Amino acid sequence: MEAPSTCHDSAAPSLWRDISLSTIIAGFVAVVIGYTSSAAIIFQAAAAAGASTAQISSWLWALGIGMGLTSLGLSLRYRMPLLTAWSTPGAAFLATSPPGIPIEEAIGAFLFSALLITLCGVTGLFERLMRHIPSAIASAMLAGILLRFGLELFNVMERQWLLPLAMLAAWV
Repeated sequence: MEAPSTCHDSAAPSLWRDISLSTIIAGFVAVVIGYTSSAAIIFQAAAAAGASTAQISSWLWALGIGMGLTSLGLSLRYRMPLLTAWSTPGAAFLATSPPGIPIEEAIGAFLFSALLITLCGVTGLFERLMRHIPSAIASAMLAGILLRFGLELFNVMERQWLLPLAMLAAWV
């Protein structure tokens, strides 16, 4: 996979000319959906690691700022909308990991994971590895990690049926 080409010629549209109400709304919707769709998993992963409310808030804030700055930097560099995000499967795995893992170790695992993901992306190793893994197996692995969250819905419906029903209606 090649990095997007940069556009440096004089005919390139200016940043201010590219901005319109529709591009701002499209970007806002993409960011809101991307952030909120898995924020609950991040929250649960931090809580499972024993984080306090202040630590969870700080974690989400740092993730939001980090994703915002990297998205802005990459978008300006490559002159196209690019979003960065956290690893939802990684957070789901941490949320379902055995209890008793200290928050310090969980943060260390996230940082080490980020380093490995960055190295895989920069070197092209991830793309070469993924060519050897059938997409059905990769999808099944993700489904296995996310299964607990899907099954937990039925427990929530026993206590609070209105929220899952409203979420289902919004999705449909």
